[in-house]
Amino acid sequence: MLIKTFGSAVFGINAITITVEVNIGIGAQYKLVGLPDNAVKESQLRIATAFSNSSFKMPGRKIVINMAPADIKKEGAAYDATIAAGLLAVTRQISDKHLHRYIIMGELSLDGSMQPIKGALPIAIQAQKEGFEGLLLPATNALEAQMVKGISVYPIQHLKDIVDFFNESTPIKHPLPSVQNPHLNQNNPYESDFIEVKGQENIKRAMEISAAGGHNIILIGPPGSGKTMLAKRLPSILPPMNFSEALETTKIHSVAGKLSPHTPLVLQRPFRNPHHTLSPVALSGGGKYPQPGEISLAHNGVLFLDELPEFKRSVLEVLRQPLEDRTIMINRSGMSIEYPANFMLVASMNPCPCGYFNHPEKDCVCSTGIIQRYMNKISGPLLDRIDLHVEVTPVTFEELSHPQSHAENSAIIRQRVILARNIQENRYKKNNIYCNANLNHQLTGIHCPLTHAGHMLMKTAMDKLCLSARAYDRILKVSRTIADLENSETIQLQHLAEAIQYRTLDKAY
Repeated sequence: MLIKTFGSAVFGINAITITVEVNIGIGAQYKLVGLPDNAVKESQLRIATAFSNSSFKMPGRKIVINMAPADIKKEGAAYDATIAAGLLAVTRQISDKHLHRYIIMGELSLDGSMQPIKGALPIAIQAQKEGFEGLLLPATNALEAQMVKGISVYPIQHLKDIVDFFNESTPIKHPLPSVQNPHLNQNNPYESDFIEVKGQENIKRAMEISAAGGHNIILIGPPGSGKTMLAKRLPSILPPMNFSEALETTKIHSVAGKLSPHTPLVLQRPFRNPHHTLSPVALSGGGKYPQPGEISLAHNGVLFLDELPEFKRSVLEVLRQPLEDRTIMINRSGMSIEYPANFMLVASMNPCPCGYFNHPEKDCVCSTGIIQRYMNKISGPLLDRIDLHVEVTPVTFEELSHPQSHAENSAIIRQRVILARNIQENRYKKNNIYCNANLNHQLTGIHCPLTHAGHMLMKTAMDKLCLSARAYDRILKVSRTIADLENSETIQLQHLAEAIQYRTLDKAY
């Protein structure tokens, strides 16, 4: 007798439906085929013990289980419930009348209870695309999968829930999540606020430009000048995510297993702040079973690298391709997985090992050679991909000790950023682009035209600063953002001049 049940495999942030065929015949063997890994093979013991502890019977005959497509490697323990449902159906302990209409996933404990799985959201999206009527998932993952419209999600807590559902003896209640549409959340959800920053008005201006256009930014200054404090407040002025951004961000965190069961949808833009000892794989993603790295976990948000030269050179060079392409490809033997990586890079660093090169008051004790070697830890191609280079100067005693009467809080700055992003979204709605930083070379030429005076200024800057073609494009994008902040349809000379002065810092060192 042959029974088919359906599960799902997650590759990258997408899912593929897996058909589990269970057949019983003459004999007493147990065969599991279809490229299962060790965790899938061990499901036999988990299922047999769960059956025994839940008063169900394992077939006493030859069992052959095929997981199709057979050329795709099946990984993890999430197929326990899929296989168990097939074994229950093939022994007539549950009805197989409606099995073909549902995706069943879950890891079994030895007592028959369900453990959570990774990637419930992409599984639900794929099931909805393929026309399945519903999903049976562990209760912990039910709210996450419920974000997908057009498919029913049934939370299961025990193996008995699957039996009751298909035998129609005790219907499983639908989860009732309270979902808040992300683009309606205009309030600032962060505790940190720019109003807490004393002085540094020019740095706040640069951070506002960075947030308004989605541009990468690097802060260079001595210790204690406020680089980290400013960087950690950048998320408080970023615009709220729309629903498609929130869904895509949630998919990545779901696949990585970092989604809270009480937060079915990621509503705040991610802010990732990895330690400088992380490895290239931890940054880019990968491993034996490829998982998203910090680059992808920061998708639609901010990746903050504090003390940039302290990171290994091999780690920093990983950033070059995703900063350009907004995606990262992980190649392993027999598979290639692409993860999205549309993030803002925010970096900070000291100007030299002692930190006081070019300090207005303290003397630097580093020699020219030491400073050069320190700066050479960051390659020119990486610096070229960072749009704004900002020098952070120490805050004076007067600025620290006196209350600020005219300081703006994050909410005020955020409103200006949102207005600028709305202008960009309307301008690029036909190109599927949300901000100026994502413009390619062709679109930059279309949407960032310069006046004759602007051309002459740009030519002078290129000659004086020896800027690359990539730097030329990025200056145009930044000047377009500055114009958007002032609600200007054209790039004026002052917009271009301000954008150019954000590219001079790397030459100064």
